[in-house]
Amino acid sequence: MSSSGSTASDLTRSRDYNALVVEDVGHAKPRVVLFDIDETLIHSGGSGARSWSAAFEKLHGVAADIGKHTSAGETDPQVARETFRGVIGRDPSNEELDRIYAQYLLHLADDIWRSEQYKVLPGAEDVLVRLGDAAVILGLVSGAMEGAARTKLMPANLNRFFLFGAYGSDSPDRAELTSIAIEKATRLHGSLTADQVYVVGDTPRDIAAAHAAGAASVGVATGKYSIVELADVGAMHVSQLAGGSVPRPVRGSRSHGPVRVFRCRWSPTVGPGDTAI
Repeated sequence: MSSSGSTASDLTRSRDYNALVVEDVGHAKPRVVLFDIDETLIHSGGSGARSWSAAFEKLHGVAADIGKHTSAGETDPQVARETFRGVIGRDPSNEELDRIYAQYLLHLADDIWRSEQYKVLPGAEDVLVRLGDAAVILGLVSGAMEGAARTKLMPANLNRFFLFGAYGSDSPDRAELTSIAIEKATRLHGSLTADQVYVVGDTPRDIAAAHAAGAASVGVATGKYSIVELADVGAMHVSQLAGGSVPRPVRGSRSHGPVRVFRCRWSPTVGPGDTAI
């Protein structure tokens, strides 16, 4: 029981961030929690898109709007390749991609600090602190290249929470890089099983990758997708920002069974035995 009297299967709340107290909800208690970055932990204020555009402008003299050629949840290698095809009209060579990656990272390293709309999602840091206090191993699973992922977390000083990660630079396939993250986690926790790993993300691609890797999926409606959309693609747990209503009924996908949908509440502490996600 938490100090608010909630049971371990209740949803708790860290201000406006989605927090799930998990002990006995039909899945193993989490030992490792892997977080997506963009629109799950932080909002970059368009810094990534501006940096891709600047890289294409410098190298090819053409403005590139990644939003016209890619969708949320794609990995950086996918973004670079698909945007190149869209604006240049052909497949890029490996050398051309390498130059774009380098220019993107250089621009991002400056732009992220100037991004006026950059923000940490409210309550995210508190959730990370409490997970660490509960002896949960924290990792990143991001479609961004490692350098970009770590750069995006720097203004918020969130890098200090994450022991390891897997990134778009490990694999352009999000499902594969999620499996890579779990494999890395086993090096820190030898008895770890995939169902003790929870993947937290805001897009259907995050949910699909978690399922492909055998992990539990937590869909958070912190980005462009609603709790209904995240439930429909099979998220095992879904939650939303404060102030919104929970549509009823919400059905889980047939392939993944019922989904627990919660109205979020703020609970200031997590008691012994409870783990906040």
